[in-house]
Amino acid sequence: MDIVTQNEAFIRLAAFFAVFSCVTLLEVFLPRRERSLSRFKRWFENLGIVAINTATLRLAMPVGAVAASVWVIQRGWGLFSILDLPFWLEVILSVILLDFIIYLQHVMFHAVPVLWRLHMVHHADLDFDLTTGIRFHPIEIVISMVIKLASIAVLGTHPLAVVLFEILLNGTAMFNHGNFLVNLSLDRYLRMILVTPDMHRVHHSVFPNETNTNFGFCLAWWDRLMGTYRPQPSKRHEGMTIGLNQFRDPEKLTLLWMLIAPFISKSGSYAIGRRGTKDEE
Repeated sequence: MDIVTQNEAFIRLAAFFAVFSCVTLLEVFLPRRERSLSRFKRWFENLGIVAINTATLRLAMPVGAVAASVWVIQRGWGLFSILDLPFWLEVILSVILLDFIIYLQHVMFHAVPVLWRLHMVHHADLDFDLTTGIRFHPIEIVISMVIKLASIAVLGTHPLAVVLFEILLNGTAMFNHGNFLVNLSLDRYLRMILVTPDMHRVHHSVFPNETNTNFGFCLAWWDRLMGTYRPQPSKRHEGMTIGLNQFRDPEKLTLLWMLIAPFISKSGSYAIGRRGTKDEE
């Protein structure tokens, strides 16, 4: 446990840069779609909000997920302290259950209008690439951390499972937002287990009834089990429009806009309670 907690920051940072580098190379050499905006401008804005999120989380939540896990384990809290399962099984089940909780959280951010106002910052990106996967409003990041800490306390998640989950969540978020081509035959089988770029790209369609599908981040099972799975966009991947109807001017989608958008912008018809039934732009 000590080894994990002492090296957590290095392990996560190394995994982040490894995945970021690999997906970037794939996007350069095997692009799935033509970009509508320059990579430099979008990456400056998207990586800028990542930096702000990191600083905000440090200030708002001084206790991280792994530290909270150590605290919970020391006190014998949570479901897994009661079940007394083999350690390897506990770690696997922890990662699976935390991934399901993230799925439910994602659905919640689409279903509750006030939360959708925060989450629409993620969807307003006019292109779809690995930086879209780490572009979120700071308040959403804080809420997500609160949910994560509560989940760790309820489950009694071991620090090793938390570190593995954080690496998977961060890595798969960049992977499944990647603008690169996965062999279609491989994609058909891969998406039985993992969320692939083609599967998740549907979720970023401009059509509300496509935006409200394919909520999974890592494991692809939840969308099928919960009835939110859609295999392909109506206009195919090459012809689909990315983003939200109410935000189409790239000059307005600045870093400052991302921070204030939930408080000044229209939320549109994307929240699940108001979901469209037709493919209307």
